[in-house]
This record gives sequence, C-alpha cells and structure tokens, in this order.
Amino acid sequence: MASAELTLAALVAWGEHLGASLQAPVVLTLSGDLGAGKTTLVQAICRGYGVREPVTSPTFALVHQYAGERSPVYHLDLYRLKGPQDLANIGWDDLLSERAVVLIEWPDRAEGVLPSDAQVLHLEHVDGHPELRRITT
Repeated sequence: MASAELTLAALVAWGEHLGASLQAPVVLTLSGDLGAGKTTLVQAICRGYGVREPVTSPTFALVHQYAGERSPVYHLDLYRLKGPQDLANIGWDDLLSERAVVLIEWPDRAEGVLPSDAQVLHLEHVDGHPELRRITT
C-alpha cells in the first residue's frame, strides 16, 4: 500500500490524473471518515474521465449516473444501506456487469460482494494538519 499526504488542490489534481488514466470496466472504492474528501475526490476523478456535468453526492438517491467520454460512470453512496442484503434494491449486479466506471463510497456496506479486482482508496484527515488529507491506495 502506498500513501501520500495532499492538500485539497493536490488531491483534486491527483484525482483528475487518476480519472484520465481509467479504463472501463473498473470499480474503485473510496472509504474514510465523514468530511475526509471522498466526494471531492469522486468529482475530480469524474472530471478527469471526461464527465462534463456537475457531480453531486448521491447520499439520498444512492446512485448517480453520468456520461463519461468513454463509458458511463456510476457514483454510489452506500452510507444509508444496512449491508449487502440491500444492494439488490439499487441494481447492484446490473451496475457491475456494465462496461463502466463504478465509484463506491462507503464500500463497507457491500463487504463480501465487492469485485475482487476493485481498486481501494482510503482517505483520512492528518492529525494537526486540517488542510491535508492522507490517501492510501
């Protein structure tokens, strides 16, 4: 595992670079505390992947779909789910079977059913440095 401590601007640039390099189908999971920057990172990844519409948090909708230049992008926020048993209600199997980029916040709610090749990203605050986030890949 690699990690880096980044300012918000550097985190956004890192996310845009990652998004530009993605090849669908791919699943990325983003974990971390509330306010750690998961949605900010998703927005940057989407921009880098060619999504031109505003990217917002799907906390209440659970799933947002965006048009990327090379494939659809699905942004899932599983925070409100109790566990994997709730995934059928959001079309989990269909989402994962598409040639798409799937970005999953709160992946612990899908424990045991995430694809084995999912790329894992973890964000956290850096103690004593509120302007920094530590990203671990």
